[in-house]
Amino acid sequence: MEQADVIVIGAGLSGLVSAWHAAERGRRVLILEQEGPQSLGGQAWWSLGGLFMVDTPEQRRLRLRDSRDLAARDWFGSAGFDRHEDANPRAWAEAYLDFAAGPMRAYLHGLGMRWFPVVGWAERRYAPEGHGNSLPRFHVTWGTGTGVVKPYAVRVMAHPRITLAFRRRVTALTVEAGLVTGVEGEILAPDNAPIGASTNRSVTGRFAARAEAVVIASGGIGGNHDLVRAAWPEARLGPAPARMVSGVPDYVDGAMLGHAEAAGAQLINRDRMWHYCEGLQNWDPIWPNHGIRILPGPSSLWLDARGNRMEAPCFPGFDTLGTLRRILSTGHAHSWFILTQSIVEKEFALSGSEQNPDLTSGKWLAVLRERLGKGATRAVEAFKEKGADFVVARDLETLVAGMTALTPDAPLDPAQIRAQIEARDAAIDGGAEDAQVTAIRQARRYLGDRLVRTAKPHRLLDPAHGPLIAVRLNILTRKSLGGLHTDLSARALRPDGTTFPGLFAVGEAAGFGGGGYHGYNALEGTFLGGCIFSGRTAGEGV
Repeated sequence: MEQADVIVIGAGLSGLVSAWHAAERGRRVLILEQEGPQSLGGQAWWSLGGLFMVDTPEQRRLRLRDSRDLAARDWFGSAGFDRHEDANPRAWAEAYLDFAAGPMRAYLHGLGMRWFPVVGWAERRYAPEGHGNSLPRFHVTWGTGTGVVKPYAVRVMAHPRITLAFRRRVTALTVEAGLVTGVEGEILAPDNAPIGASTNRSVTGRFAARAEAVVIASGGIGGNHDLVRAAWPEARLGPAPARMVSGVPDYVDGAMLGHAEAAGAQLINRDRMWHYCEGLQNWDPIWPNHGIRILPGPSSLWLDARGNRMEAPCFPGFDTLGTLRRILSTGHAHSWFILTQSIVEKEFALSGSEQNPDLTSGKWLAVLRERLGKGATRAVEAFKEKGADFVVARDLETLVAGMTALTPDAPLDPAQIRAQIEARDAAIDGGAEDAQVTAIRQARRYLGDRLVRTAKPHRLLDPAHGPLIAVRLNILTRKSLGGLHTDLSARALRPDGTTFPGLFAVGEAAGFGGGGYHGYNALEGTFLGGCIFSGRTAGEGV
């Protein structure tokens, strides 16, 4: 039987952070990971590497006046905490805001992280109160998600007090006299499949390990659509989609959450979740049903499945869950962007380290070549050419015919769509006021958006900006906002609110802190940030 001071279940970002901080305190750490060495870093490796930070030098250089108080107003206006069990999640949110507005940047800078100088504006606020960021806070790390993972992975792999055990699938917690004393599980056969691809589940043996503390860092449920649908908040979002694409590999299956609950830990806020509306079927998939998210600028015309233009604040980049609810109200699980080549070149980005090789390289020359050259980025142009969700045409009637061919169960009326586009185009030319056109002009007041994220306003039907492009958008599963209930020291709690001795939870498994520190809505950059903050908290306390 293996023995350690601390066992960490999962070698994703939060697990690596927990293990390194614990080892730095002199603890002997055993990391158990069901995938192989190629999957070190988990979901974070695939991410764009965005971090929610407050009042940074990057913001100040762009004349953005941020503060902890303003960030708290945005966070709590978005979270909408309204449950008795939200006490710890709310406390975690307060603690993360202190971190993000205080030592976070210096701490990460000291580990070697650096950030792209243009701060992104995700989940834009539309109304004076409620959901959204009042200003840009999404700091993209040089190297994207790989650049966030690397400083921890390098330190973990070199640390003399950390042992990494791959292909170890934990199936139960060992509980003795109410105390978690270890784990047991299955040894899986080796598998050198590429990172993210499905691996075998052939069992070659069993194992057991003991420790004074066990940290669950196993992630959420986004790869298990059955669990997603079982937890789906139908009363709040509408019926669960019959079809979704997966924004995470299939090993993100929620199994460890079930094992923890079976042992006596409490799961809260299961119905709070974060799924995107702008998913594409990956033309070159790595994992089953692989989806990629578009990170759109504000200019694309967004239509529901019936061809109706969606109203404010259901514009690109504003209110993810509000737009999700609006899309599902049609009885369909898809929607449409209509845009031009000028918009796709300026505004379309794809989420993920593999879709942004220039940023992932961390080299300015690569970024300048990719972002300032003719056409959209190579990744976007590849989806436009090969992706199943794209329609490209020189005239609107041909475009709409192609859209209907993709979704024959939801045929579209060319005259209806033309009327809506012409009304929007008239506003560009100074006609009747249009809320989205106003939002586009406001976005361009921010230097970062004007430089790299928002196209100059123009008529969609202007052939000089063509061809026309339509994109079918799918619901893409991503994050669990609920999770294992923890106190401010990352200690897991029982249903009666008492501490479950010996058990800790971090990252997405803990709803990124406390069992759901986002509440109902996330402001983006808080997923990786939450993994780092909760992992650091646990590592310093185990």
